[in-house]
Amino acid sequence: MAIQHANDDNFTEMIGGALTLVDFWAPWCGPCRMFGPIFEEVSDKIPDVKFVKFNVEEGRRTPAKFGIRGIPSVLAFKGGELVEARSGLMDQETLTDWINELKG
Repeated sequence: MAIQHANDDNFTEMIGGALTLVDFWAPWCGPCRMFGPIFEEVSDKIPDVKFVKFNVEEGRRTPAKFGIRGIPSVLAFKGGELVEARSGLMDQETLTDWINELKG
């Protein structure tokens, strides 16, 4: 599934429905640049999960609302509700295992 992009204005509609992972990132963040391709690869392999990226440079309200203090941070939502959050760089296996736990 293609990665979607969220901002402060469309965030609420982006996280509704099935399991959605949101990657909070910034272009100047080295670990974020390393994690981006991993997030994309996993999104291609797990089509029943929605993958969303949120550039913290393009919106401040949403990261503040969820207490984002470090990036990359990935928040998992089900039906618009936050179910879990993880910060820091994850490899493909760790991200995939976490998604399978969330789906389980």
